[in-house]
Amino acid sequence: MADIDASGMVAHPNVLPMRFTYIERGALAKIEGIIVHQTDSFDEKSVFASYRGPNAAGAHFLIGKNGTIWQTASLHQRTHHVGKLKPRCLAQMSCAPAELKTLRKASAEVSNRIEMTKSVPQRYPSNSDSVGIEIVGKASLPPNKPIPPGLSGDERLRFQGNHAVYEAVTPAQQVSLQWLIDFLRQNLHVPATEVHRHPDVSRKNPTEASSAQWK
Repeated sequence: MADIDASGMVAHPNVLPMRFTYIERGALAKIEGIIVHQTDSFDEKSVFASYRGPNAAGAHFLIGKNGTIWQTASLHQRTHHVGKLKPRCLAQMSCAPAELKTLRKASAEVSNRIEMTKSVPQRYPSNSDSVGIEIVGKASLPPNKPIPPGLSGDERLRFQGNHAVYEAVTPAQQVSLQWLIDFLRQNLHVPATEVHRHPDVSRKNPTEASSAQWK
Protein backbone atom coordinates (compact mmCIF):
# COMPACT_ATOMS: atom_id res chain seq x y z
CA MET A 1 0.00 0.00 0.00
CA ALA A 2 2.78 2.40 -0.96
CA ASP A 3 0.29 5.02 -2.13
CA ILE A 4 -1.75 4.94 1.11
CA ASP A 5 -0.20 6.71 4.09
CA ALA A 6 -0.18 5.73 7.76
CA SER A 7 -3.43 7.60 8.44
CA GLY A 8 -5.26 5.70 5.70
CA MET A 9 -5.28 8.57 3.22
CA VAL A 10 -4.40 8.10 -0.45
CA ALA A 11 -1.15 9.84 -1.40
CA HIS A 12 -1.70 10.31 -5.12
CA PRO A 13 -2.23 13.47 -7.23
CA ASN A 14 -5.52 12.08 -8.60
CA VAL A 15 -7.11 12.17 -5.13
CA LEU A 16 -7.78 15.32 -3.08
CA PRO A 17 -7.98 14.94 0.72
CA MET A 18 -11.28 16.19 2.21
CA ARG A 19 -11.59 14.13 5.38
CA PHE A 20 -14.71 14.31 7.56
CA THR A 21 -14.18 12.52 10.86
CA TYR A 22 -17.91 12.72 11.68
CA ILE A 23 -18.60 9.94 9.16
CA GLU A 24 -15.88 7.65 10.55
CA ARG A 25 -17.29 4.95 12.84
CA GLY A 26 -14.37 2.92 14.19
CA ALA A 27 -11.57 0.75 12.91
CA LEU A 28 -11.91 -0.93 9.51
CA ALA A 29 -9.78 -3.97 10.24
CA LYS A 30 -10.14 -5.72 6.88
CA ILE A 31 -11.39 -4.55 3.48
CA GLU A 32 -13.27 -7.22 1.55
CA GLY A 33 -15.08 -5.17 -1.10
CA ILE A 34 -15.98 -1.89 -2.77
CA ILE A 35 -19.52 -0.48 -3.01
CA VAL A 36 -20.41 2.13 -5.67
CA HIS A 37 -23.14 4.67 -4.85
CA GLN A 38 -24.77 7.83 -6.18
CA THR A 39 -25.45 10.76 -3.88
CA ASP A 40 -28.96 11.92 -4.91
CA SER A 41 -27.61 15.47 -5.02
CA PHE A 42 -26.85 17.99 -7.75
CA ASP A 43 -23.30 18.74 -6.58
CA GLU A 44 -20.67 17.95 -4.00
CA LYS A 45 -21.42 20.97 -1.79
CA SER A 46 -24.55 19.45 -0.29
CA VAL A 47 -22.70 16.18 0.31
CA PHE A 48 -19.90 17.94 2.16
CA ALA A 49 -22.49 19.83 4.25
CA SER A 50 -24.19 16.57 5.25
CA TYR A 51 -20.84 15.13 6.39
CA ARG A 52 -20.23 17.91 8.90
CA GLY A 53 -22.76 16.85 11.55
CA PRO A 54 -22.64 14.26 14.34
CA ASN A 55 -23.88 10.77 13.35
CA ALA A 56 -23.49 11.60 9.66
CA ALA A 57 -23.47 8.76 7.13
CA GLY A 58 -21.09 8.80 4.21
CA ALA A 59 -18.57 6.96 2.07
CA HIS A 60 -14.79 7.00 1.75
CA PHE A 61 -14.61 8.73 -1.65
CA LEU A 62 -16.69 11.20 -3.65
CA ILE A 63 -16.45 11.80 -7.40
CA GLY A 64 -17.71 15.14 -8.70
CA LYS A 65 -19.34 15.65 -12.08
CA ASN A 66 -16.10 17.00 -13.52
CA GLY A 67 -14.27 13.84 -12.41
CA THR A 68 -12.60 15.29 -9.30
CA ILE A 69 -12.00 12.60 -6.69
CA TRP A 70 -12.10 13.56 -2.99
CA GLN A 71 -11.22 11.19 -0.16
CA THR A 72 -13.72 11.91 2.60
CA ALA A 73 -12.82 9.20 5.14
CA SER A 74 -9.73 7.23 6.10
CA LEU A 75 -9.34 3.74 4.69
CA HIS A 76 -8.59 2.67 8.26
CA GLN A 77 -12.11 3.68 9.36
CA ARG A 78 -15.56 2.19 8.80
CA THR A 79 -18.33 4.40 7.47
CA HIS A 80 -22.08 3.83 7.27
CA HIS A 81 -22.75 3.57 3.56
CA VAL A 82 -24.26 0.15 2.85
CA GLY A 83 -27.38 -0.50 4.94
CA LYS A 84 -29.13 -3.84 5.46
CA LEU A 85 -27.70 -6.57 3.25
CA LYS A 86 -29.69 -8.58 0.74
CA PRO A 87 -29.19 -12.36 0.96
CA ARG A 88 -26.40 -13.16 -1.49
CA CYS A 89 -27.39 -16.79 -1.85
CA LEU A 90 -30.78 -15.70 -3.24
CA ALA A 91 -29.11 -13.67 -5.99
CA GLN A 92 -26.74 -16.54 -6.73
CA MET A 93 -29.44 -19.25 -6.37
CA SER A 94 -27.19 -21.10 -3.93
CA CYS A 95 -29.20 -21.11 -0.67
CA ALA A 96 -29.52 -24.35 1.24
CA PRO A 97 -33.17 -25.51 1.30
CA ALA A 98 -33.73 -24.68 4.98
CA GLU A 99 -32.15 -21.23 4.63
CA LEU A 100 -34.14 -20.55 1.47
CA LYS A 101 -37.37 -21.25 3.33
CA THR A 102 -36.34 -18.88 6.14
CA LEU A 103 -35.15 -16.08 3.88
CA ARG A 104 -38.30 -16.08 1.77
CA LYS A 105 -40.30 -15.15 4.87
CA ALA A 106 -37.70 -12.94 6.58
CA SER A 107 -37.92 -9.19 7.03
CA ALA A 108 -35.05 -6.97 5.91
CA GLU A 109 -33.86 -6.82 9.53
CA VAL A 110 -33.90 -10.58 10.01
CA SER A 111 -32.26 -11.39 6.67
CA ASN A 112 -29.52 -8.84 7.37
CA ARG A 113 -28.90 -10.45 10.76
CA ILE A 114 -28.59 -13.85 9.07
CA GLU A 115 -26.21 -12.46 6.45
CA MET A 116 -23.96 -10.89 9.05
CA THR A 117 -23.28 -14.29 10.60
CA LYS A 118 -21.46 -15.15 7.35
CA SER A 119 -18.20 -13.99 5.79
CA VAL A 120 -17.48 -12.59 2.34
CA PRO A 121 -17.94 -14.11 -0.26
CA GLN A 122 -20.85 -16.04 1.31
CA ARG A 123 -22.41 -12.62 1.95
CA TYR A 124 -21.99 -9.22 0.32
CA PRO A 125 -19.45 -6.74 1.76
CA SER A 126 -20.94 -4.58 4.52
CA ASN A 127 -20.15 -1.41 6.46
CA SER A 128 -17.77 -3.51 8.56
CA ASP A 129 -15.52 -4.56 5.67
CA SER A 130 -16.00 -2.40 2.59
CA VAL A 131 -14.93 0.88 1.02
CA GLY A 132 -17.66 3.18 -0.31
CA ILE A 133 -17.42 5.36 -3.43
CA GLU A 134 -20.09 8.04 -3.95
CA ILE A 135 -20.69 9.55 -7.41
CA VAL A 136 -22.48 12.90 -7.52
CA GLY A 137 -25.80 12.38 -9.27
CA LYS A 138 -29.44 13.31 -8.71
CA ALA A 139 -32.46 11.02 -8.68
CA SER A 140 -35.64 12.61 -10.04
CA LEU A 141 -39.15 11.42 -10.78
CA PRO A 142 -39.78 10.92 -14.50
CA PRO A 143 -42.37 13.30 -16.04
CA ASN A 144 -44.94 10.51 -16.31
CA LYS A 145 -44.68 9.63 -12.61
CA PRO A 146 -45.94 12.59 -10.54
CA ILE A 147 -46.37 12.21 -6.78
CA PRO A 148 -50.01 11.26 -6.08
CA PRO A 149 -51.96 13.90 -4.13
CA GLY A 150 -52.88 13.32 -0.51
CA LEU A 151 -49.73 11.50 0.62
CA SER A 152 -48.15 12.33 3.96
CA GLY A 153 -44.59 13.60 4.12
CA ASP A 154 -43.15 10.13 4.83
CA GLU A 155 -45.31 8.58 2.11
CA ARG A 156 -44.13 11.17 -0.40
CA LEU A 157 -40.50 10.39 0.45
CA ARG A 158 -41.12 6.65 0.08
CA PHE A 159 -42.87 7.16 -3.27
CA GLN A 160 -40.03 9.29 -4.58
CA GLY A 161 -37.44 6.83 -3.28
CA ASN A 162 -39.19 3.95 -5.03
CA HIS A 163 -39.83 5.64 -8.38
CA ALA A 164 -37.09 8.25 -8.90
CA VAL A 165 -34.47 7.58 -11.57
CA TYR A 166 -30.80 8.47 -11.12
CA GLU A 167 -29.10 10.53 -13.80
CA ALA A 168 -26.31 8.94 -15.82
CA VAL A 169 -22.74 9.40 -14.63
CA THR A 170 -20.73 11.84 -16.73
CA PRO A 171 -17.86 10.70 -18.98
CA ALA A 172 -15.40 12.38 -16.60
CA GLN A 173 -16.91 10.54 -13.63
CA GLN A 174 -16.67 7.27 -15.53
CA VAL A 175 -12.95 7.74 -16.18
CA SER A 176 -12.28 8.65 -12.54
CA LEU A 177 -14.36 5.75 -11.23
CA GLN A 178 -12.44 3.24 -13.33
CA TRP A 179 -9.11 4.68 -12.17
CA LEU A 180 -10.19 4.67 -8.51
CA ILE A 181 -11.51 1.11 -8.59
CA ASP A 182 -8.31 -0.08 -10.28
CA PHE A 183 -6.21 1.77 -7.68
CA LEU A 184 -8.16 0.39 -4.71
CA ARG A 185 -8.28 -3.15 -6.04
CA GLN A 186 -4.53 -3.16 -6.59
CA ASN A 187 -3.60 -1.59 -3.26
CA LEU A 188 -6.21 -3.33 -1.10
CA HIS A 189 -6.23 -6.68 -2.94
CA VAL A 190 -9.97 -6.64 -3.58
CA PRO A 191 -11.11 -9.24 -6.15
CA ALA A 192 -13.17 -8.10 -9.13
CA THR A 193 -16.10 -10.17 -7.84
CA GLU A 194 -16.37 -7.95 -4.75
CA VAL A 195 -17.01 -4.62 -6.48
CA HIS A 196 -20.76 -3.97 -6.36
CA ARG A 197 -23.39 -1.34 -6.99
CA HIS A 198 -25.29 -0.26 -3.87
CA PRO A 199 -28.71 -1.63 -4.94
CA ASP A 200 -27.18 -5.02 -5.70
CA VAL A 201 -26.16 -5.53 -2.06
CA SER A 202 -28.82 -3.56 -0.17
CA ARG A 203 -32.46 -2.54 -0.56
CA LYS A 204 -31.97 0.67 -2.52
CA ASN A 205 -33.33 2.34 -5.65
CA PRO A 206 -32.38 -0.06 -8.46
CA THR A 207 -31.28 2.78 -10.76
CA GLU A 208 -28.57 4.01 -8.34
CA ALA A 209 -25.19 3.80 -10.10
CA SER A 210 -26.80 1.70 -12.85
CA SER A 211 -24.96 3.71 -15.52
CA ALA A 212 -21.55 3.32 -13.84
CA GLN A 213 -19.24 0.88 -15.57
CA TRP A 214 -15.93 -0.73 -14.69
CA LYS A 215 -13.84 -3.65 -15.83
